[in-house]
Amino acid sequence: MTDRVSSPFPTIDIEDLGFERGAHLLIKRALAASAVGERLGIRGRDPALAVHLRAWCRAQGHEIIWAESLPAADKTTDWKSSPLVAWIVRGDALGGRWRGSEQAGLPNSLVDGAVNDHPPLTWGLAARGARVEAGGPQFFFGLNSKEQVWAEGIPRLYVQAAAAQWDPATAIDWNQPFELAPEIESAVVQVMTYLIENENAALLVPARFIAQVHPHFREVMQLLAIQIADEARHVEVFTRRALLRGGDLGLSTVGGQTSLKTLLDEPDFTLASFLLSVLGEGSFLNLLWFLQEHAPDPVTRRVAQLAAQDEARHVAFGMGHLQYQISKDPNTLERLAAAADRRHQALTHTAGLNEEVFDALVLLAAGEWSTDAIAQGFSKAEKLKEEMDADRRARLIKLGFPVNDAAAVSALHTRNFM
Repeated sequence: MTDRVSSPFPTIDIEDLGFERGAHLLIKRALAASAVGERLGIRGRDPALAVHLRAWCRAQGHEIIWAESLPAADKTTDWKSSPLVAWIVRGDALGGRWRGSEQAGLPNSLVDGAVNDHPPLTWGLAARGARVEAGGPQFFFGLNSKEQVWAEGIPRLYVQAAAAQWDPATAIDWNQPFELAPEIESAVVQVMTYLIENENAALLVPARFIAQVHPHFREVMQLLAIQIADEARHVEVFTRRALLRGGDLGLSTVGGQTSLKTLLDEPDFTLASFLLSVLGEGSFLNLLWFLQEHAPDPVTRRVAQLAAQDEARHVAFGMGHLQYQISKDPNTLERLAAAADRRHQALTHTAGLNEEVFDALVLLAAGEWSTDAIAQGFSKAEKLKEEMDADRRARLIKLGFPVNDAAAVSALHTRNFM
């Protein structure tokens, strides 16, 4: 209990409770109601109270005035219980241990949870908004500034991504009955095989960078984690659909793997986001919509639909990140164009899209082997490539590329789609 009758400052009586049994909790609670510089009187009967109180105050950054050093009048109260041991003069508002950022002249943005442009290395793994004790270790994060990782609307994107997660076991009815001709089933399997290796790349690219993001930018870290989970789920459902009828997987080509390797080799987060999310996954969206429209069975249609929903978020994050980057440094556009050109030059001698994949897309769009159907299927597959190019150009223009430059950069994109 506390007393203010004979003193302008409160006094608490912890009776015979010692620090080894939690007395510090009562003292901390009482101090929280006091302002910096105010006193709190401590009464108690534990024999070791003075020793423990001295050590605790030193650790917490509070001053201590022992009762025996005060004039008799200052020690007089109306209390008849425990003797007055000491007065604690409250130090820094939350204890001197947390004064590191202020002492270093750094903005105390952790207090209100604001996003700092350049969080100190000593903030390390601390939650944004936490109080960080001074003297802690430094952590190295390669992506440690807001300008490197942030995206327009990223808190909203994270909320949407978290709410849109789905379970492959329940979101898809794997037992729906359907019958396909062997050639059509083989076409589905070939496309699924192609999708799997592309999604493996789309999983590994954000996985490379997530450990480099300073945890202060928690929404970026969380969104990348969900993106990785999305791609892992896509690999699962594409594999499950490919093997649904017990056949073998299709062909993976040197050209396709070489194209995807250039994504894994890109060391810059912004450039990798551009190549993967804006160009690659953006084109992938067109492909998934194509499959949703021309799927020969309900399972393939549902798999494509769900994957497209996830990929749309990935593209939105990539666009948001690049828009933020460009708003901070307009020269980013030149870096993006140069990255697309470097990748194009690296893939000049590759075959591009797996011929088996393109033929499979033609057959799925045709639906049968008649000459008219094959002609229509071929036309639809060619139109798919045109739509990919048109949508890439639209995204590039939205980022700020002039129309002609957007067309040139889009034309440089790999023939492997991703």
